[in-house]
Amino acid sequence: MFTSYNACFVPTSFWLTGIPGLESLHIWISIPFASMYVVALMGNITILGVVKMERSLHQPMYFFLCMLAVIDLVLSTSTIPKLLAIFWFGACNIALDACLTQMFFIHCFATAESGIFLAMAFDRYVAICDPLHHTSILTHAVVRRLGLAALLRGILYIGPLPLLIRLRLHLYRTQIITHSYCEHMAVVTLACGDTRVNNLYGMGIGFLVLILDSLAITASYVMIFRAIMGLTTPEARLKTLGTCGSHICAILIFYIPIAVSSLTHRFGHNVPPHIHILLANFYLLIPPILNPVVYAVRTKQIRERLLHILKTGAQPK
Repeated sequence: MFTSYNACFVPTSFWLTGIPGLESLHIWISIPFASMYVVALMGNITILGVVKMERSLHQPMYFFLCMLAVIDLVLSTSTIPKLLAIFWFGACNIALDACLTQMFFIHCFATAESGIFLAMAFDRYVAICDPLHHTSILTHAVVRRLGLAALLRGILYIGPLPLLIRLRLHLYRTQIITHSYCEHMAVVTLACGDTRVNNLYGMGIGFLVLILDSLAITASYVMIFRAIMGLTTPEARLKTLGTCGSHICAILIFYIPIAVSSLTHRFGHNVPPHIHILLANFYLLIPPILNPVVYAVRTKQIRERLLHILKTGAQPK
């Protein structure tokens, strides 16, 4: 079915392996993945509904949370349905254009999510370090522009990735992608010929997004903590710090799985392939699951509105 590894050819489609080495367990593995996907869908749709209905939540932090929810819905839906199709029906084949489209959506919206976290860090900085001007600086129009800027940055940064593959890499050694989705480097490593431009561009984008964004977020929180330490009473410090708790948890949930997956991929040469693939799936699935939980648990307004909806829905008509 596949051309020999010694020959290069022009593919019209690729073959995703799912979780390599665990093919016999795909049906069992599909159960937690399907469950997590349903939880991610329900959690993020609930957050969107609660913020829409509760006018007291029409504030910059919750608008950014809604943007985060939409991004998480796109990220999880870009990968998990195809993964479940592989697990349940053996639908491993994916057309070349569909593969490049999936690649674009995954990397574009992961980049946009990082941008939203940066915007949320700016919101927390203004709210704590310059509270008197918070509402005048973070207007609804500014919030929309920041969200649009995060999305446009994702499109501009990631758009060239599939284009460079389409325009520069025509011949491949095999159609088999040892991955569960069309990750950029997983596709590039199959190509014949010079892939340096693709590799350098991918590494450059990774540096710009992960390193620079995380440094900017860290710098904003250094200034925030300095402002908090300047408050007069421990109670005021704890209360102000508590307003940042959800955001800090969400940042750690997003960046730690990516960092672990990247480090394992680059330096964990003795790590089994299925561990690499599972980590790569978890960093796309864990944030969509945990972000709604973190904000629902730690945010009083969201918690109260959810309880009100549940109580109202439970009452007999």
